[in-house]
Amino acid sequence: MLTVYDCIVSEHDLRLVALAALVCALASLTAVNLLHHVRRSDRSGRIAWLGIAAVSTGFGIWATHFIAMLAFSPALPTAYNVILTVVSLIAAVVLTGIGLGATLLPGLAAAPWIGGAIVGGGIAVMHYTGMAAFEVAGTLAWDWVLVTTSILLGAAIGAGSLFLALRSSSLGSKLIGALLLTLAICSHHFTAMGAVAITPDPSIQLSPSSLRGEWLAIGVAFVSLGILLLAVVALSLDIRERRRASLEMERMRDLTDAAVEGLVVCTGDTIVTVNQSFARLTGLEAEHIVRQSLSTWVPDGAKRDTLFASLGQAMETELRHADGALIPVELIARQISYNGAPHNVVAFRDLRDRRNAEAQIRYLAHHDPLTGLGNRASFDHRLDREIRFHRRARRQLALLCLDLDGFKDVNDIYGHATGDRVLQDIAKHFSSVLGEGQMLARLGGDEFAIILPLVADPAEVGHLADRLLKSLKWEQDGVPAGLVSVSVGIAFYPSDGKDRTELLSSADAALYRAKTEGKGTYRFFEAAMGVQIRERRSIEHDLRSAVANGELSLAYQPQAQVDTGEVNGFEVLLRWTHPTRGNVPPSLFIPIAEESGLILKIGEWVMREACREAASWMRPLTIAVNVSALQLTSDGFVEFVENALEQAKLPPERLEIEITETALIRDPNRALQSLQRLKALGVNIAMDDFGTGYSSLSNLRAFPFDKIKIDRSFIHSVHANPQAAAIVRAVLGLGRGLGLPVIAEGVETREELRFLGLEGCTEAQGYLFGRPAPIREFVPLISANVITLPQPLRWAVAD
Repeated sequence: MLTVYDCIVSEHDLRLVALAALVCALASLTAVNLLHHVRRSDRSGRIAWLGIAAVSTGFGIWATHFIAMLAFSPALPTAYNVILTVVSLIAAVVLTGIGLGATLLPGLAAAPWIGGAIVGGGIAVMHYTGMAAFEVAGTLAWDWVLVTTSILLGAAIGAGSLFLALRSSSLGSKLIGALLLTLAICSHHFTAMGAVAITPDPSIQLSPSSLRGEWLAIGVAFVSLGILLLAVVALSLDIRERRRASLEMERMRDLTDAAVEGLVVCTGDTIVTVNQSFARLTGLEAEHIVRQSLSTWVPDGAKRDTLFASLGQAMETELRHADGALIPVELIARQISYNGAPHNVVAFRDLRDRRNAEAQIRYLAHHDPLTGLGNRASFDHRLDREIRFHRRARRQLALLCLDLDGFKDVNDIYGHATGDRVLQDIAKHFSSVLGEGQMLARLGGDEFAIILPLVADPAEVGHLADRLLKSLKWEQDGVPAGLVSVSVGIAFYPSDGKDRTELLSSADAALYRAKTEGKGTYRFFEAAMGVQIRERRSIEHDLRSAVANGELSLAYQPQAQVDTGEVNGFEVLLRWTHPTRGNVPPSLFIPIAEESGLILKIGEWVMREACREAASWMRPLTIAVNVSALQLTSDGFVEFVENALEQAKLPPERLEIEITETALIRDPNRALQSLQRLKALGVNIAMDDFGTGYSSLSNLRAFPFDKIKIDRSFIHSVHANPQAAAIVRAVLGLGRGLGLPVIAEGVETREELRFLGLEGCTEAQGYLFGRPAPIREFVPLISANVITLPQPLRWAVAD
């Protein structure tokens, strides 16, 4: 009896054994590469590539078997049954194709193991079918233990080979898988060959139709060549696929590195790759992050679980920086295919800028951006809360309303930038005076308010108001310390108001009283103040509809030559006849109109009516119209005056605009531009109430005045008051020196008129010449050619 083991040791051609191993290795590597290509192919091309992989692998197993059989050279005649040889080849191809296809079953984790076992079973079927095709002049005896062992070895190693080959697309996994598949084929073949014993029997004749070994060698050579070609094709496919994958990965990495958000690709909890944005977010290099656990960077386990359980939904959590700091981030996860396998990609968006912006928005919603104090919204919220607390505690609360005096002059003279710095400095001074729990807020412009909770003694509030008044004794950016002061109004809860609105109204009434009584002081609220404020607001409300209701009218006062009594013109004065109040004094409603801005609308009506009336006179007398500071510096005022003159067809030289020095202080540059443009139209400009301002001489030099009006306060009893007489003489001398006519206001007695005539005053107006009255009472003065005042007035001058 001759055993195969003896033949392996002494009867095998080792060169053919080596060739069989090489063919087997090439076939295995081809199978693994083609199987990976099948996995990457789309559905339409997958079946074709699976067939190619089955054919190449089956042929490789078959060629390995028969080359190894040719390497075995017993001293006996041998041949191969053609039909069974072909059947063994078909069995190898079919079962290998079934096994490779089974590895691709979706949703089955054990698919590679099952497919590999089927391929191992195919090796066994092919081998024993091929042994059945082997004809020899002798009998064959089988060791069934080794037969079983050979089948189990092929199935087990084959199962493991495809699992390892498909676990990753890396070259290492492919080589390990191919090596194990080669081992499965070779171990099965030589174990199975060791299981057979051949006993020579000369009586057994070889079949005439059987294939001799030499012809089989030629066939196997062609098959081996085909396997080599398939191996080259598979290798080229793999190289091309690797290059494409490399380029694709490079493009993907460039795209991900360009992304603002940090991107992390992970499988399970293990990080596979990250982009540069995520690396910068963590403060580490990308290579130091890969292969670490995602939990290292996202410590909140519940958020991680929710993230992967709710793919596509954004959530906020914290990212741990390399230095241990926690960074607020927004996460969103999606599933992608990465290297042919499903992975999760997590986008990290840095929320620090958004959180800072939100914090800034929240801050600005409750604070004044210039001073950093609480704004009106936070003040209202705090005051409502304090009122509720003090109501329950039955305690007293003080509210202080503060308004800066003279601050408008700071903006007009020194500019708004200086005004802003002054406000910031004032806020610091006020804050330094306050104690813990007391709130200072800026309500807008130059208005402030202070909440003083738990007040036990009203005198303490008065002492605090004193300290607030004294805190402004300073000089900022060249602004004189005396230019800005503060007026304070004080009200108490619950005596002066039961809620925020009522308490604020009471404090505002006290503030109004403080400002009207000299400014730079403080006043406590009194019940009479509320009546006064309500009266003022009622007047303002009624004044808004006075023009439309026809309640306003014009009164005219003559202006005449002192020496001859000839009337030169009229000053127009505004009167208001209320349906229930009767005649409302101008001294009462004009300041309200200026403070509320109603003077703009009323001033337009006065200008149009005065121009229309003057245009109807037979004599070309002048008409003098008072203009407030708000009108003079408003947009479009010059255009309005020009339009009013055109509509009335009144020559511009007959219109005289009277302004006070207050109008010049409000906005000197704009006032100068308006006056120069009015002067260019031909309108005359007169300075009213001269001598009452603090910069009269400089104003006379800087502004284009045509006339000076001496204030009535200097004319009263001028003949008996040496000081007033000296001032009037100085003004008259100044007018002569500047070439400006001087008109005296408020002339009521003949003695005053005689003094003015002797001192060379040319024009005058006052009760002595005529009280303000409707124009119909002066018809003789505006219709005749020349009309002079009554004879006794001229005698007064002559005397």
